[in-house]
Amino acid sequence: MDLYPSLILDALRTVRYPGTGRNIVEMGMVADDIRIQGNRVSFSLIFDRPTDPFIKSVVRAAEVAINTHISPEVEISGNITVSTKQPAAPAQAEERPLSGVKNIIAVSSGKGGVGKSTVASNLAVALAQQGYSVGLLDADIFGPSLPKMFGVEDEQLYLREADGKNLIIPVERHGVKLLSIGFLVDRDKAVLWRGAMASNALKQLITEGDWGELDYFIIDLPPGTSDIHLTLVQTLGITGAIVVTTPQAVALADARKGISMFLGEQVNVPVLGIVENMSWFTPASHPDERYFIFGHDGGKLLAEELHVELLGQIPLVASICDGGDRGTPVVLTNSVSGAAFMQLATRVTQAVQLRNLTLPPTQHVVTH
Repeated sequence: MDLYPSLILDALRTVRYPGTGRNIVEMGMVADDIRIQGNRVSFSLIFDRPTDPFIKSVVRAAEVAINTHISPEVEISGNITVSTKQPAAPAQAEERPLSGVKNIIAVSSGKGGVGKSTVASNLAVALAQQGYSVGLLDADIFGPSLPKMFGVEDEQLYLREADGKNLIIPVERHGVKLLSIGFLVDRDKAVLWRGAMASNALKQLITEGDWGELDYFIIDLPPGTSDIHLTLVQTLGITGAIVVTTPQAVALADARKGISMFLGEQVNVPVLGIVENMSWFTPASHPDERYFIFGHDGGKLLAEELHVELLGQIPLVASICDGGDRGTPVVLTNSVSGAAFMQLATRVTQAVQLRNLTLPPTQHVVTH
């Protein structure tokens, strides 16, 4: 395979810097230091600031472009060096992330497939419909689904400068400010990041997002327990957690572990309650009929056992899936599920008010 600098540059011209529409070669971001040793290629990318929020995503896009437009045999992964035009600023006292946010709610599940993202997205929209200012963060780094659920998969992110920092402007839909790693990666390819890279990307969306003043900041967590969960409790003081389950025994067992994680000494985040999703199936043509496909009242019984609140039971209807696929959350429709999510939002606000009256603010976890 014959490799030469102009071939590398042609591939890099397909990489556009987010929010500008210009490619990184045109912008002068590719340094004049391309080195080729057999199939191994290395070079530097130059960014304006060491705090540029798109460094990791642009580097990854450059690697993918070379392997896609030249050959997958090109050894490029890990061979791109990053330099900046400005030196790193001296360390200063760290500003508290999301200082303008009143309540931070983590939506979690012990396992995948229970509808956690559906609950998080519809809860956020329901709160906005009730007049609250709401932000929603898709923290499921390896399986971001909220851009599709909101119909904004093709949206570009833009930056604005404030106090010498570049802030990422969230996409706004249905009254909700939304950020997701899904805006920064190829939606048709798997995100192959180590835990540290995923955690850093998540921190950037939190600390460098232009979230502003919010009543509620909803975080859609990955299923299970992982580095992402620890990163969040180390970064933010989370007001409370909501655990989503189905009535199935296997889902309930995992939900029990998730609740245990939040209440453990290392995390110590109050659990606002349980949401039982897919509680029963209701045909659209017969809204009064109920078929308990996945069991009966499993989430309710678990809430009673663990002495936590049952915040809601959400029925399974086709309109939930259809709405998510079309980018229109079901809570915006006149349906049984839409009403259930509006009731859930009311119960959540009541649980948050009670929590804030009876418990001190949650502190982020400090590790040594």
